[in-house]
Amino acid sequence: MTSGSRHGGQHSSPTPRVRLVDVAREAGLSKTTVSAALNDTGRLSPAVREKARETARRMGYRPNATARQLRAGRAKLIGYVVGEMADAPAVFLESPYFARLTGATAATALRRGYALVLLPAGSLQSEWSELPLDAVIVTDPGADDRIVDDVLAAGIPVFSDRSVEGRPGAYWVDVDTGAAVRATLDHFREQGARRPVLVVPDSTTRFHAEVFAAHREWCAEHGLPERVVRVEEPGNGPVVQAVETALAGAVAAGEDPADAGDRPDALLVVAEASPPLVLGAARRLGYDVPGDLLLACVSEDVTAEHTEPPVTTLSLRPEAIAEAGIDHLVRVLERGSREPLGAVVPTRLDIRASSVRQH
Repeated sequence: MTSGSRHGGQHSSPTPRVRLVDVAREAGLSKTTVSAALNDTGRLSPAVREKARETARRMGYRPNATARQLRAGRAKLIGYVVGEMADAPAVFLESPYFARLTGATAATALRRGYALVLLPAGSLQSEWSELPLDAVIVTDPGADDRIVDDVLAAGIPVFSDRSVEGRPGAYWVDVDTGAAVRATLDHFREQGARRPVLVVPDSTTRFHAEVFAAHREWCAEHGLPERVVRVEEPGNGPVVQAVETALAGAVAAGEDPADAGDRPDALLVVAEASPPLVLGAARRLGYDVPGDLLLACVSEDVTAEHTEPPVTTLSLRPEAIAEAGIDHLVRVLERGSREPLGAVVPTRLDIRASSVRQH
């Protein structure tokens, strides 16, 4: 509130809303032509389309959202929940994976005319039931996450991972977790590793359950013991502590790692942490990477490329997941598509010096 309004001064009048007919008059075009240009429809020359759009931008024209909603029967709003972080909602944007997935989802949705509404993980139905949501995206829901059930019960389509497969009104985009884990472990084995250890979150998401299962099956196929350390909570600190636990057995007894016959010779860190911190933890315990220990992290952290040695990463390709997910969502909402109900996005193993044994 300004001092003028507090003490009887004149209130400034709100700026009149620019109408489509105003843009048409200013551009010297018909209202129909301007509408077609702004909606990317009709047979218009590039010059006419650009003239209409530039005039609209210059005049500050905005479509009437209420009228559009009434015509389309949709509010163009998508709820977005990071299910895995239900117990630590402040952490998810500190995660390179979830930060990139969230940003890419918001940007991709906006290009298709939809806006993302961030909902706290563990949201109660009363907190979002009055929002005009066209759909809700639930990333990595836990096995006991209620929001999927609540959203479906409200008649709102849910887009999530493959844990929702087969449920009416639910659609999914996922990665082939088993193939990704096997490819990484096979790479370790090709480099001579025989005692890999896995650091994985103590999580009930489908992704982490499949990581654990794939690791167990791979170890059984190769006659190797399962070496697994679970991380109880997200964040760099807890993950680095788990890495130290996974690697410190021989050192804890005062033994030189070079003399320990059963010490880990490969480390796959699925729990997200900064690769430089993981590399530092291995070095503090006397390991040479890659001489003593092959290292790979499931990570989208670009610092992995700039360590010495650069760290091998398994990327889940969040931008590709966002693109596939929003494309699927638009086909369902706007075209009534029901097939296919899901899509699998390939992962990418970026092999760098940390997992390549020097011969």
